[in-house]
Amino acid sequence: MVAIHNMQNTADIASWLDALAPVFSSSDIDEIKRACELVTPLYAGDIELTGAPLIQHALGASAILVEMNMDADTIAATLLHAVPAYLPDWKIKLTADFGSNVTSLVEGISRVEQIQQFSESHVPAHTGDQAGQMENLRKMLLAMVSDIRVVLIKLAERTQTLRCLSGAAPELQKRIALETQSLFAPLANRLGVWQIKWELEDLSVRYLNPELYKKVAKLLDERRIDRERYIDNVTGQLKQALAQAGISAEVTGRPKHIYSIINKMKRKQLDFDELYDVRALRILVEDVESCYTALGIVHELWQPIASEYDDYIARPKSNNYRSLHTAVIGPRQLALEVQIRTREMHQHSELGVAAHWRYKEGKKTDPKFDEKIVWLRQILEWKQDITEISEGAEQFKNELFHDQVYVLTPQGRVIDLPVGATPVDFAYMLHTDLGHRTRGAKVDGAIVPLNYKLKNGQRVEILTTKIGGPSRDWLSPALGFLQGARARAKVRAWFKSQNYDESVAQGRTQLDRELHRLGITSVNQEKLAQRLHFNKLDDLLAALGRNEVTQRRIAMALQEELPTKTIFIEKPVFKPAAEQRSSTGILIEGIGNLLTRMAKCCNPVPPQPIVGYITRDRGITIHKQDCSCILRLTESRSEQILNAKWSK
Repeated sequence: MVAIHNMQNTADIASWLDALAPVFSSSDIDEIKRACELVTPLYAGDIELTGAPLIQHALGASAILVEMNMDADTIAATLLHAVPAYLPDWKIKLTADFGSNVTSLVEGISRVEQIQQFSESHVPAHTGDQAGQMENLRKMLLAMVSDIRVVLIKLAERTQTLRCLSGAAPELQKRIALETQSLFAPLANRLGVWQIKWELEDLSVRYLNPELYKKVAKLLDERRIDRERYIDNVTGQLKQALAQAGISAEVTGRPKHIYSIINKMKRKQLDFDELYDVRALRILVEDVESCYTALGIVHELWQPIASEYDDYIARPKSNNYRSLHTAVIGPRQLALEVQIRTREMHQHSELGVAAHWRYKEGKKTDPKFDEKIVWLRQILEWKQDITEISEGAEQFKNELFHDQVYVLTPQGRVIDLPVGATPVDFAYMLHTDLGHRTRGAKVDGAIVPLNYKLKNGQRVEILTTKIGGPSRDWLSPALGFLQGARARAKVRAWFKSQNYDESVAQGRTQLDRELHRLGITSVNQEKLAQRLHFNKLDDLLAALGRNEVTQRRIAMALQEELPTKTIFIEKPVFKPAAEQRSSTGILIEGIGNLLTRMAKCCNPVPPQPIVGYITRDRGITIHKQDCSCILRLTESRSEQILNAKWSK
């Protein structure tokens, strides 16, 4: 482990670099040293928002990542994170001195900083959806970066900021703590980096609820000696019992996190003395079987508290946290919490994504690489693809949310849309009426066409007219105005509603004419509409008036409604034409050697009468003439039916 606290001069940096020697190769040390040499004069005299020297902030964040076993490129990029503000040609400079990988990481850090301003404190209170907005903000943050290490760097930076926050103004302390609690701590949890998660939560609550924090900290401190003696006693008993059972184990007292204690006190409405996990042990064993054996030994030594048992090995948490949790009535009738896990599980629980980061030069692909891919997908619970992008080092590259894009309203609200979405999709997602009145759009302050494809992190503003409706062009796939099915449905619904009364009148005339033709004088027309899956009769009549329901469908529904009456149902009329042989030997009117396939709905076989149906992209499908799918076709689609017969 490499610790760093108040390194502000060259001697401190040299000492830190010397301490890295057991962890990194000489070439890695050289890369980190060159980063230090570049930023030391650039950052000299400048301070971070907490008032701490900027060089101290960069070194502190870097040291946190060293403790997480991150690679040299990540450490260098952390040191260089503020360089874009100092060098106009920083990309050229960093690429030449450190390579494209480090430059890409620094660029990613800059992109993330652009959206940090849209924290929970910037979400309008009247939205009533602050939790959902912060979740979307976390998703957008991950979607905007191409390398998951960028997020780990930001988490380390935020941790270092909180460590130095005590000297800042109270308003700034609360703002940073609130942003941390709502954005960065949940991100650390998503990625399974509990080592950082706990510290972020504890430091946040220190500034958000200082009185309660001090009270709990004082209670923990006052009882520390007694608690340590108690833990030493039960640890000795447990080690002896495990050794007698032949279990190789490491048993230690577990550090307490003030945030979790406060949370549990509030959630369960308990006093400090009633908490089970103020006294806690952790048992690390070699394998899963030993976990359950150790659990049995714990329960033999002390009476278990049934309601406090959780098996996160059989049922891991969403971020792949795995461990056995139990609480028992220990010596002196005091509650004792025990966690049992393998050493590998412990590494995962502390470091999450970072636990899988390998940086030694010359390493080939880890045999368990596929397992890591599955693991990352589980902990994120969002669609992503992890690929190896370097032969010399294993690097996990995120392609998160490849089917979603996250954009911002002018007020900072995050909206998720399908990839390829346009400003028109965005407008309809906000409100149907806004979509109907859309006439233009600005993206990041610049006018764009309405079929512009939105990108992650962009701020979108819709320009509207007071009255008006959508354009029929928006429904054309070729013009690319709409990507989302919901928005397209809203546009169609608008056009349908414009001439509703006229369509109802036309439909009533058509229905009356059809009933007269069939000789039907009495039928419950409301039930007829329901049989055809319409909520009310006027909706059926409007669909008839728009030619969306054929006479054949009406006749079939009437036959079902009036089963005792024989109703003549017309079959589709097939147009004769010159016969052409298909690729399968079936003769089809007027068609050359096109691909044909047998319909699965009716599975036609010789010598059953058949027809051909022209599909959009799969050639011609062969159906029986009396196939129900063919008989139910609308009049407009019946034009796609062709005569066909089996070749002799």
